[in-house]
Amino acid sequence: MKRRLVALALTAPFLLGACGTAVSTEPVASGKTAATAQTQNVKTVAEITAGSTFNDTDVMFLQMLVDNQEQGQQMVEIAIDRAQRQDVIDMAKAVELTQNDELGMMKNWLTEWDKPTKLDERQSLHADHGGLPSTGDEEIASLKTVKKADFETAFLNLFLAHQHNAVEFAALELDKGSNEQARAYAERVKESRADQVQQMLKLLNS
Repeated sequence: MKRRLVALALTAPFLLGACGTAVSTEPVASGKTAATAQTQNVKTVAEITAGSTFNDTDVMFLQMLVDNQEQGQQMVEIAIDRAQRQDVIDMAKAVELTQNDELGMMKNWLTEWDKPTKLDERQSLHADHGGLPSTGDEEIASLKTVKKADFETAFLNLFLAHQHNAVEFAALELDKGSNEQARAYAERVKESRADQVQQMLKLLNS
């Protein structure tokens, strides 16, 4: 019962990371209801436009966060498949849903600005802007081979650090970005990912 309560408590904060979306604090429903809710959420996010005023930091922030979240999607997909604790699986599913919507929004904004959505040289770009690290592809791949008994600890430690990177990206945008929508989104990222870090620390200690 305790783990079930933790899982329900986790679901709402993660879904609140979605941008411009009114989200219920009730647990996510399954089947047709969940599919309908997700479709409505995607439509809402898709309607958000970034506007034409932006600077290099706005572009870099979105490109770096797209890269971060695409890696994050790989990690939570592995967790959904390999985790044994239901509270970890619920967390991974909530992140997957929210970040999928955010990815679509960020790519739309970059396309509006006629900017690429992909980083050409990930490590160089991070190094040139404060040395903010990206999670290594080898680290993500290792989640597929680590012993199942050790998986959740390995995943939570890696994903905790990964989401902390997103907080750092958001701080950079809030310091030097100029686009109002990107800055508002950065504030939401900063808050939601910081909450996620705290929740993962609790999961690690439970």
